[in-house]
Amino acid sequence: MAFDLSTPVNTALLLYIIYTVQRILFPSNKVAQSVPTEFKNGYSWMPKSHPPTLLFKTYTPKTLEPFNGEEGKRILLAISGVVYDVTAGRNFYGPNGMYANFAGRDASRGMAKQSFETEMLTSIDQPLDKLDDLTAEEIDNMKGESRKHRTTNRYLRHPRLDGSLLKQVHCLWQTC
Repeated sequence: MAFDLSTPVNTALLLYIIYTVQRILFPSNKVAQSVPTEFKNGYSWMPKSHPPTLLFKTYTPKTLEPFNGEEGKRILLAISGVVYDVTAGRNFYGPNGMYANFAGRDASRGMAKQSFETEMLTSIDQPLDKLDDLTAEEIDNMKGESRKHRTTNRYLRHPRLDGSLLKQVHCLWQTC
């Protein structure tokens, strides 16, 4: 079977192969004369400003309490030793929201028992609740709530720290 240049397809393929080999063997060394400007003002996804710097801070129950959303402040809550910034959910966690009693507190027991009662909260003067008396189903409830907060893009979550403190670090902007 011979290569026949009389067919248009074969001729086009040969020309393409020759052109490609020529571009590989003899690349263009031409330098651009000016900076491209076609996208300079066209990026719609660019942020208006740089996002605020994230600083890490260790929280105890007492230092977490002021972040309850009152007076327009940020709202933090802890579930299973992890602190979440839930300020974006102010309607739920803010002063008049249905989860308001969890704002600025360790909400682990309340999330586990699916109760909004204030009895579910440990006093800020006491050590963290060890949650030893929870059933497997209640622990699953708590893990589910924690997973929901962890996987949503709406709430900020930060790495966990071990210790007798709230095992979590977090602080945004200059309000810390």
